[in-house]
Amino acid sequence: MGISALTPPSRSEDMVETLLEFPDNRLLIDLCGEYDRNLAQIEHQTGVHILRRGNRLAVIGDLGAREQAASVLRGLYARLESGRQVVAGDVDGALRMGRVAPVGREAEQAELFPGSRYELRTRRKAVEPRTAAQKTYVANLFDHELAFGIGPAGTGKTYLAVAVGVTFLIGGQVDRIVLSRPAVEAGERLGFLPGDMKEKVDPYMQPLYDALNDFLPAKQVEKLIADKRIEIAPLAFMRGRTLSNAFVVLDEAQNATNMQMKMFLTRLGEGSRMVVTGDRTQVDLPRGTASGLAEAERILRGVQGVSFNYFTGQDVVRHPLVARIIEAYDRADAEPG
Repeated sequence: MGISALTPPSRSEDMVETLLEFPDNRLLIDLCGEYDRNLAQIEHQTGVHILRRGNRLAVIGDLGAREQAASVLRGLYARLESGRQVVAGDVDGALRMGRVAPVGREAEQAELFPGSRYELRTRRKAVEPRTAAQKTYVANLFDHELAFGIGPAGTGKTYLAVAVGVTFLIGGQVDRIVLSRPAVEAGERLGFLPGDMKEKVDPYMQPLYDALNDFLPAKQVEKLIADKRIEIAPLAFMRGRTLSNAFVVLDEAQNATNMQMKMFLTRLGEGSRMVVTGDRTQVDLPRGTASGLAEAERILRGVQGVSFNYFTGQDVVRHPLVARIIEAYDRADAEPG
């Protein structure tokens, strides 16, 4: 890979500086980021100080922090060598995963997922887990016929599920993708919205459209929807169907009732995969109505072929402030009274 670590002899066991040499100055510029923002992000999250000296970076700080920062810098440089970009999200993901520098894209994918069976292939962008929980989740989406993703907003539950669905569709493992949500209002009423039923429901489905458009060209999404190879519909529309050779995602499952959840889960047909995502803290069902997600957790735990994956505020991959907001609410909920 061409990266060498030049660490001068130290007078103490815990050396204060590690030098990394990067032979390609153009890639080094991309590694540092505009106005060195990538380096600033690594400094902020690891507590080190990084100085640029020609084609070398000096990482200054405690031994453990230096090793983490050096590992991240090597990994990101390898990503650039393989022809891929490095943006703020990639830096954050490398810091969370603590990856050691791989050699090229194949080695990077193999390191994320030994055996490379779990590569996410979409037509518009590369997708990869940014936290350990996301890595386990993606592996379970490939390995289990029914997978649950449970945790707060912004942790990639639905986004990664749709990415895996697109991967399966492109690879020919399924014939179609079916994306569903309960059309439950968070305080508003559908009846007061203008338009026919589709126009009333579409705003609730918009996050699913957004995810698809991240992975496939807009015209291709439109054609696949027109050909019924991608379906986006409210949960109520699933009744009476058998979904065969499909990748099926139920989003916002905390807003499904027990009866709806059982109805949905029993739609699973031959050759299909099913993913159920939800946030137990954001139930919008009428007071006194039990969430079908909680009941499914209780009933299906330990059933062969079913996996449960849990996320916390530490897995939030949106703006860093989102993670702090979620943690603040969690602390408030835990306080007595």
